[in-house]
Amino acid sequence: MFIVMGIIMLAVFGSLVFYQSWSIWRWLKPLHTKPRKLIYTVVAVLLPCIFIIAMISQNAILIAIGMYWLAIFCLLLLIIPSVQLIARLLRFTSLPRESVFKWSGLAIPVLLIALLGYGSFLAYSPVVRTYDITIPKGSQDGDSANNTLKIVMASDMHFGILSGSDHAVRLVDRINELKPDIVLFPGDILDDQIQPYLDNGIDKIMATIEAPYGVYASLGNHDKYNGHIEDIINAVEAGGMKVLYDESVTIDDRFTLLGRKDHSDTERAPLSELVQGIDAAKPLILLEHQPYDFDIADELGIDLMVSGHTHYGQIFPANFITSLVFENDWGYLKKEKLQSIVSSGFGFWGPPIRLGSRSEIVEINVTFSSPGAE
Repeated sequence: MFIVMGIIMLAVFGSLVFYQSWSIWRWLKPLHTKPRKLIYTVVAVLLPCIFIIAMISQNAILIAIGMYWLAIFCLLLLIIPSVQLIARLLRFTSLPRESVFKWSGLAIPVLLIALLGYGSFLAYSPVVRTYDITIPKGSQDGDSANNTLKIVMASDMHFGILSGSDHAVRLVDRINELKPDIVLFPGDILDDQIQPYLDNGIDKIMATIEAPYGVYASLGNHDKYNGHIEDIINAVEAGGMKVLYDESVTIDDRFTLLGRKDHSDTERAPLSELVQGIDAAKPLILLEHQPYDFDIADELGIDLMVSGHTHYGQIFPANFITSLVFENDWGYLKKEKLQSIVSSGFGFWGPPIRLGSRSEIVEINVTFSSPGAE
């Protein structure tokens, strides 16, 4: 079954590559000479092959080349059909066909460069999104200082080759500027490999985060692809984070954090098992990488679930797909007593660009109140 699916995916991928290459070939026809034809053919075949080899070999240089090619490939899937449609519609006007064809060809590189620049800006220039929420638990009447909690949350950093030390410094600087009480990272801290994370010194950079209640993390689906889980946890905790791996911890006798193994992990404990013996009168905050099972979390008394994973589609129009798959694919959702906040992510997976989404850090200002005081 997996072999059949792999063949189908490879066939679809090859068809799309051919469609793009042939479309560009036609627009470049006036510039064709034998040397140029040869160069174009070699490049058109070589770059997709580099991408496939990079995925298999995990070579750093090939991954960098392959991912930037993938960024171009994704953008051309948006640009070429749009330009072709406009060109066809312009045939019904009085404009000369040759001029329409010529300007259509020129529009492609202009749009590609513009979208690459804009997409890179959205990926590497994070914004801070703020949510003010109330949890009807944990109020200490007469002590307003202990009735609030500032959480800073970031997900899906995918630290590795393209989301490197500069992006990590950017994250830490913004977090420290916000002066959080506690920092939460609900998964996909690494980008499949431990070594680039360590080689870039990202563990040392993350260790400079300042938060009185500390830094806590759960693991995501990309935090375990290449390496033993103990090595991954050790690498993450070397950066000053405490990994909650189907574990819970009560902070300052005020609230309890629970961190789950990823949804893809067949050995993870059911949430009902994790909450056993926990004082439900205290606020319960869950780190759950993939935003699933809201009904179960609500029934078990979880007050706040923080998640990532969706990237909010990362590149338009994939956000339409994530909105169909996930009940909450980005932002805030309240379901009965449960409050869910899903981040679009601080980093990116695959092509180092975003369109229709933006790299973000989430600030959550929590007010604890008496039950019924919302």
